[in-house]
Amino acid sequence: MDDSVKALTSRDQQGVPGGVLKRERVREVLLDLIESRRPGDAIPSERTLCTELGVSRPTLRAAVDTLVASGLLVREHGRGMFVARAKVTQELAPGSRPLTAPRAAGDWSSSVLEFSTVRAGARVGRRLRISPAAELVYVVRLRLVDGEPIALEHLHIPAALAPGLTPAQVESGFYAHLREARRIRPAHAAQSIEPTVLTEGEAALLGVPVLSPALLFDRLTTDTEDRPVEYVRSLYRGDRYRIVSRLELDGAAEHPAPTASRTAAWWGTVE
Repeated sequence: MDDSVKALTSRDQQGVPGGVLKRERVREVLLDLIESRRPGDAIPSERTLCTELGVSRPTLRAAVDTLVASGLLVREHGRGMFVARAKVTQELAPGSRPLTAPRAAGDWSSSVLEFSTVRAGARVGRRLRISPAAELVYVVRLRLVDGEPIALEHLHIPAALAPGLTPAQVESGFYAHLREARRIRPAHAAQSIEPTVLTEGEAALLGVPVLSPALLFDRLTTDTEDRPVEYVRSLYRGDRYRIVSRLELDGAAEHPAPTASRTAAWWGTVE
């Protein structure tokens, strides 16, 4: 049995509640399998994974279908499932330039759907630079604009960073809480954005049909001491959300604009 599969089985035995969390754990195992292999490598069959994870075939197949649609897995009839080729990546702005994300339009609010303490596991532990056995606070948060669901966020926060953290403190603004109550100043974020589709559970929470298009945001935030404070995976409705960039082109310095130009990404409210 793969180490990532063992990790999920161990976490299941802890009795962590919540259907959303269970689906997320299955997806995390598949992502761990993908990351541990090279493009073109096979992953275990659906039957094998269902047996080892103790999940139904429809549950596993839904997760596989999402990763196939996202371009991370390739399913070949009669042969099995394989790791897809790496995606072409393009940065919105050079990492050396300051970036400020303006607040998106509308009245933003949020609702915490799940709040629990779990083991980090291999994949999230690598991102947060903590042991797979270390505890983290796992939060599922539904984001709303003008009262309508627009995004589903999965937050992973090192438990040692903010002992005693409560759902109310996350809802009222996690970054503000870190600055004001913990004297921790979030300073940098590395974020990737790619298209995906929504599973049945995700679509139900966001009020859209199954397999609706969405934008997947994957973000790691560090503080002024380069310490990871949060790893977030967010799904934004494709029918309600878009990204706008302002780019400075070659030759702009020869004809300066009245105000400075910089690249900016609309990524909702970051808090």
